[in-house]
Amino acid sequence: MNAASHMASAIPRDYNFAADILKRNFDAGRANKIAYVDHRGKYTYGDLAARVERFGHVLRSLGIRREERILICLLDTIDWPTAFLGAIKAGVVPVPVNTLMTEDDYRFMLKDSRARLLVVSEPLYGRFAQALGESEDLAHVIVSGGEPHGHLSFDDALATANMEEFTAATSRDDMCFWLYTSGSTGRPKGAVHTHADLKLTDDLYAGPLLGITENDVCYSVAKLFFAYGLGNALTFPMSAGATTILLAQRPTPDAVAELLTQHRVTVFYAVPTFYAAFLASPAAPERAALKLRRCVSAGEALPPEIGRRWRERYGVDILDGLGSTEMLHIFLSNRPGAVKYGTSGKPVPGYDIRLVDDDGKVITTRGEMGELQVRGPTSAIMYWNNREQSRATFLGEWTRSGDKYVEDEDGYYVYCGRRDDMMKVSGMYVSPFEVEGVLQSHPDVLEAAVVGWPDTDALIKPKAFVVLKSPDKACDEFAQKLQDECRRKLALYKYPRWIEFRSELPKTATGKIQRFKLRAEAERR
Repeated sequence: MNAASHMASAIPRDYNFAADILKRNFDAGRANKIAYVDHRGKYTYGDLAARVERFGHVLRSLGIRREERILICLLDTIDWPTAFLGAIKAGVVPVPVNTLMTEDDYRFMLKDSRARLLVVSEPLYGRFAQALGESEDLAHVIVSGGEPHGHLSFDDALATANMEEFTAATSRDDMCFWLYTSGSTGRPKGAVHTHADLKLTDDLYAGPLLGITENDVCYSVAKLFFAYGLGNALTFPMSAGATTILLAQRPTPDAVAELLTQHRVTVFYAVPTFYAAFLASPAAPERAALKLRRCVSAGEALPPEIGRRWRERYGVDILDGLGSTEMLHIFLSNRPGAVKYGTSGKPVPGYDIRLVDDDGKVITTRGEMGELQVRGPTSAIMYWNNREQSRATFLGEWTRSGDKYVEDEDGYYVYCGRRDDMMKVSGMYVSPFEVEGVLQSHPDVLEAAVVGWPDTDALIKPKAFVVLKSPDKACDEFAQKLQDECRRKLALYKYPRWIEFRSELPKTATGKIQRFKLRAEAERR
């Protein structure tokens, strides 16, 4: 039995993550220690535990039963960990979803998850309004903040709930929560995780590599609905009894600069796109104004220059790593004191990595590129209601990442790109087919191909190559119209940052667009 298997088996068979993490802080005497700070105030671990119990009572009073799902679409406030942990403690399965998705995405996720309850922030309610009546399983809606639109108010629901202590009889292998991830068709897939997975990400990654303590103050640019953000802003700080700062609004460099200085943040998590924007911002504070001791990056490969510039400016290395929704958090990472920029680091102890060639054979020679596969105890057990994709991704003990990597001479892994045409933008997957569909819906567009293209900081963004029915219409104004259409119909991060008009697109003999030839143009720049 390897160390990771031993660690997993050490978790009691009867186990509830929410009950465990709250009890650990009470047993450590941290009931009066600040757990969370949001725009409304400060909340101790005792406050959070009370809110969690009350939310569990709300679920039971609404008739939400064990293993039934609730969809959570909340901005980052204290209501997020309240609902998430409250559901888990009650044996209900929370399904946190991306707050940047479209009405059609939410309609699909409500139907696919068969959620009995929707918990939604009031500013996001409008994107659900039309879908509510179409969901056969949805019975209740709770609205956080602002006008409840005829539904139950989150604050009112907690205020009238009692403090009856209750923990559902769950096991470490019980379905605990889902996280939706995008697939090659653009349709979200529900990755199903167990109660043990959350604890193990801290046991294997955060505890040994980050060394978070109760004296740390943590902030994550990645929101709680991301697998990355969930570990950063809930699992890891709560496991150590640290304090977490939550920002409901969009994390602009200006807003984050103020937050980092005001709250004296010590552990900072972001994505490469944000690190680049922060370095370029006039609002970026001087080194002496910050108290950072750990900085982490994931979601997309960190360009080496950004890492070097950050270290020169703030005296702290960025620990770049690779994680996934399927594996829940980082399993390949640079380490403090052993950072090699331009790589994703080495396997986190407890995880095994292998590279596989196009014929499915394991690569044994360093320097040869292959698809990265990972083995570890935090893998999702399946994609809900999607047997085909589950079988293609979860290969027994091994999980396919979809990423191409090379292991260098020092044992560090170097990112080479995606196995398919998917791209990661600001840490979020974008399907080119989805963007192309919007472009091609315009009556003047004949064909479109979307690929990942590096911006001035070598960060990948969508670029569209468009063939018009009437080439004489090609102009900057028309390109702007197409971009506006994409912004209107897609989540904002998916719109093409550049549109280039072409007379034709490269194709195979059978008429399929050869996107790899377009991507090659970016590599030759």
